[in-house]
Amino acid sequence: MNSLLLSQDVERVEMFLGTDMTNLEVAVVDYRAGNLRSVVKALEIVGASPVVVQSGEEIKKAACIVFPGQGACDTAMNVLENAGLAYSIKEAINAGTPFLGVCLGLQLLFDFTEEGDVPCLGVYSGDVLKIQSDLKVPHMGWNSVRFTTDHPVFKGVSQNSYFYFVHSYIAVPKASSIIAGHTEYGRDFCSAVAFDNVVAVQFHPEKSGENGLNIYKNFVSYVESSS
Repeated sequence: MNSLLLSQDVERVEMFLGTDMTNLEVAVVDYRAGNLRSVVKALEIVGASPVVVQSGEEIKKAACIVFPGQGACDTAMNVLENAGLAYSIKEAINAGTPFLGVCLGLQLLFDFTEEGDVPCLGVYSGDVLKIQSDLKVPHMGWNSVRFTTDHPVFKGVSQNSYFYFVHSYIAVPKASSIIAGHTEYGRDFCSAVAFDNVVAVQFHPEKSGENGLNIYKNFVSYVESSS
């Protein structure tokens, strides 16, 4: 498999998605390390209007939030705290603002991370732990996801579809009820969570071809249907 070639496959992907442009503005969080360009491009392909945000005030005005994933948890939390983003993101989530977290954007939802031994956003109870496996770490490349929920963001995504992963840590939720996807890499781990207005995935949809773009498209549709 190859990851999505944004500059070459746009026409084919747009035909597959059957996308019309929308006026929906999607706040993409800039914490100085996120995979912004690819995420912004993916959102544009599925018809949204992404807006990169860097402050808590911008988050308060957002109709929905996408948190890109790249970098280290401790560094990201430091930036979020200093920019006033941490409090505003948690406040927005608690107020019902639709939220899509990617990779690091999943991990930071929990209480604590071993990556730097720092507290995270604490939206969910649980910890983020280093992958313990005889296999190569980081876990990098394509792997399948077994979905265990019918949340609208996963609509039309086939069971055991493949997505692109790059990570050395995994989230371990205390409540199994929020786990929306499982993946095997030496052991079973949580590769997606979903509860009400919050969906987050350990993989990178923007690097996962049509399946990944379908998740972004579904998120946009979910936001529009919820408003």
